[in-house]
Amino acid sequence: MTAPPGVLLADKPAGISSHDVVARARRALGERRIGHAGTLDPFATGLLILMIGSATRLQRLFMTLPKTYEVIARTGARSSTGDPEGEIVETGVHPAEPLSLPHGRIRQRPPAYSAVKIDGQRAYARARRGESFELPEREVEIYAAQELWREEDRIALRVSCSAGTYIRSLVADLGDAYCLELRRTAIGPFNVDGAWPAQDGAKPLGLRAACEPLMSCVTLDAQQSAKLTNGRKLEVAFAGPHALLVGPSGEPLALAERDGDGPVKLRRL
Repeated sequence: MTAPPGVLLADKPAGISSHDVVARARRALGERRIGHAGTLDPFATGLLILMIGSATRLQRLFMTLPKTYEVIARTGARSSTGDPEGEIVETGVHPAEPLSLPHGRIRQRPPAYSAVKIDGQRAYARARRGESFELPEREVEIYAAQELWREEDRIALRVSCSAGTYIRSLVADLGDAYCLELRRTAIGPFNVDGAWPAQDGAKPLGLRAACEPLMSCVTLDAQQSAKLTNGRKLEVAFAGPHALLVGPSGEPLALAERDGDGPVKLRRL
């Protein structure tokens, strides 16, 4: 028996890929159709949002949520990958005290060892082949960045940022430093505390429970539900860019999306 559509909050351990976590969830839930919203590097740990069944249609919605990370940076050295898996060059140069941490909108260049595609190929694949290339800068936003503690060549940080921010690049820009440990503690309103497999068994959130922290829910009457089910045009009013449309019994039926003043699009669930 397969799992019903929903969202599973997973706590990824170090040393495995995000896809490995998806594979484990598929076995645990008996469901093949599972995807994730936002990759974590193998050395990193923390929160992954796994979408089950028709919830995979909401991937773009979860991908754009802000993220919070806790980082331990090692200073006085540089890494070719920005993390412990790269070639380490000892420099003995440490960032000044206090740290100058970024805030607001910044321009950032993704690491060469990243999943960004260049001419149809992943950057990390080209970097491993020794190819020379430069990734274009992108604009990201740092909502908050705080130094938690500093001991010898270790600095702990907490960073809240927009989707698409590379913490490895942020740490490298501090000076001679790289990410020694990286943990994602939150994605939007979802927190890693109690996430699977830290808790016993995989207990997904239902679609409605997963969407309610992000948007309003609009309850349709029987006639409106029938129109939606039969693919007929349906007019629906809601505030914000998204709304979850639910049937008379509370069952999720569709995601309503509005891009600015454009028409409402319905994505059936």
